[in-house]
Order: sequence, then structure tokens, then C-alpha cells
Amino acid sequence: MKKTVVILICLTIAFRGFTQGKDELFKWIDGKELGIEGRGWENDSLYYNRLPAKAEGRVPSSVWTLSKKTAGFCLHFITDANTIKANWGLTNEMLSGWENDANGVSGLDLYVKMEDKTWHWLAVGKPLKIENIETLVAGMPEGRREYLLYLPLFNGIKYLKIGVPKGNLLEKAIPFMGKPIVFYGTSITQGEFASRSGMCSTAILGRRLNREIINLGFNGSGKMEPEVAELLAELDPAIYFIDCMPNLVADEIAVRVDPFIRILRKSHPETPIVLAEGITYNDAFLVKSRQLRNVECRTALRKVYENLLNGGIKNLYYQIGEGQLGSDGEATVDGVHPTDLGFMRQADAYELTIESILKQ
Repeated sequence: MKKTVVILICLTIAFRGFTQGKDELFKWIDGKELGIEGRGWENDSLYYNRLPAKAEGRVPSSVWTLSKKTAGFCLHFITDANTIKANWGLTNEMLSGWENDANGVSGLDLYVKMEDKTWHWLAVGKPLKIENIETLVAGMPEGRREYLLYLPLFNGIKYLKIGVPKGNLLEKAIPFMGKPIVFYGTSITQGEFASRSGMCSTAILGRRLNREIINLGFNGSGKMEPEVAELLAELDPAIYFIDCMPNLVADEIAVRVDPFIRILRKSHPETPIVLAEGITYNDAFLVKSRQLRNVECRTALRKVYENLLNGGIKNLYYQIGEGQLGSDGEATVDGVHPTDLGFMRQADAYELTIESILKQ
């Protein structure tokens, strides 16, 4: 028995030495050194927060809590390595949520730029525990390539490191050209139920447009408070895309949208602002209460939009919701939140609006 124990101990030590030796063949660079894109407040002390430290106590507590989730953050880097590893620590031990896949909630999602300049999915970093070391991809032919690594949608990050074999290049990519696009909205904007963090509509749009996207979607809490508007007004985007209707009822829309837009416009007289109707509930064709909710909210939003235009607010645009997710009923998880198919369809609709604005 003692002999067996000794043998097992020796094997364990040998294995540890072997794995440590393998790790010594890799160099690790902190994500902060490579630079995270999608951060609105770049110089803030809370590096992996979507809102700045000064927002605590200023915005609703639910918004502040959700701002600690890294939705929309991505690492944009270049390497010529044939193997890429990731080491990341999460802030929440709950790796998945209600019908939410762990890959989307707490995982990493890797894309590579192809020769035709389009982005192609490559690998996921599966979150098995609160601290993870995973080989994202191995066995590639060596060659200099550009990558995007999306961070978790519904978990926070304590630290993130990227590892490549020693001797290989690993450096920050040239940032996307042009000002970012700021999306402010609900759980849909944040990406709830996306199977991977690169599959929410804002991430899809970022790859298609080759532009930085700032995702300020807050699950159940996109309610257009003036305090949030004041924070958003500190940013300098190419477009503000406001998509909060699923979190508001008609009476709230009537009183909250106008002052919210005026706060943005005071700081940004010319910046295009899009008001989005939100999705059509997929069961609204048969469930009258859902249909009524869509009709009442859209009527209220359209009225505010027209009043703002008549009041002299310029560069204000309107995104209709009807048909956004298709008409076959196959694009949501629960009638509200898109599946990956739904996020693709939403991105299709939003892309048309955004491209037409950027071309002006």
C-alpha cells in the first residue's frame, strides 16, 4: 500500500513538472496591456466595468450591478502563433443562468480576420470554473493574423491573460477607425440568451462595420433615467442607438424619452440619435395583451419622436420594430429574447439604418 502511494506521489510530481514545463514554453500578456475595446470611459479606475466608478450611487443599483458585466468588451490583437491560450478569472461563481448557456454568460469567444477582411468564428473559451486556463485553438499554420476575443456577456472579469508560445508575436491591433457607436438598452442589447458572447447583435454589427461598439445594455434596467443620460452624454460616439422600449410601458415612454434625448442633444448638437421601437413579441399575433403592449409603446414613442422633430431636434432617426426578427416565429427563446438567429436578423435590420446614417 505504501509503495502504491509513493508511486502515485511521484507520478503527480512528474505530471506537475511536465505541465509546468509546457507552461514555461508560453509567454502571457495581460489583457490590459493589449487593450480592451468597447470601454466607454477608457481612463477609469474600474477597468472591467462598463460604467465609470463615479456612477456608483448615481445610477439605480441594478444598473450599477449590471455595469460590472463585461458585455461588449473585446480584446483586439495580432499574433503569428499557431496556439492561443487564455487565462481568465470571473467575479461570479454562477457560470450560467436561466436557459443561458455558460459560454455566453461566462465564456470567451474568438474570431479571426480572413484574407477577404471579414471576421470568422474560430473558438470558444469554455468556463469550467471561476478561474480558467484554456487552450482556445492549436495546430494552426503559423502566420500573422488579427483576432477579436469577446469577453463574457453576463459575468464580470477579475483578470484576463493571453498566452502564445515564446518567440511568437503578440501585440495590440490597430484600433478600428472612426468614432464608436453607443448602444443603450435592455437585456436584448446586453445579449441575453446568445449562445456565445460574439453572437449578440452589437458584436455582430461591430464585425460587419469594422467599428468599435460600446454595449450599454442593462438586463431589465434600460429605463432611460436622466442620470444615465448624463453619463452617456460624456461619450463622443458616431451614433447613439437607444433601444429601451422592452423595459418601458407607454406612460413611461411619454415622460422619459424627451428629457433623455434633450440631455444628449445639449452636449452633442449634431450627433445622430436613433430611437428604436424594439422587437415585436413573437406571440403577439395571437396573444392580445402582447399585441397591445407593442401597439401602445410604439404609438407613445412615435408621438415623442415627432414632437422632438417639431421642436427642432435634428439628426434624430427612428428604427421600426415590425419584421425585425422575421415572421416565422423561430427567432426568440421566449417570445422576447432573440436566439442566435434572432440576433442575426436584428443585426441585419440595424445595419441598414446605421450604414445609411454613416454615409451621410
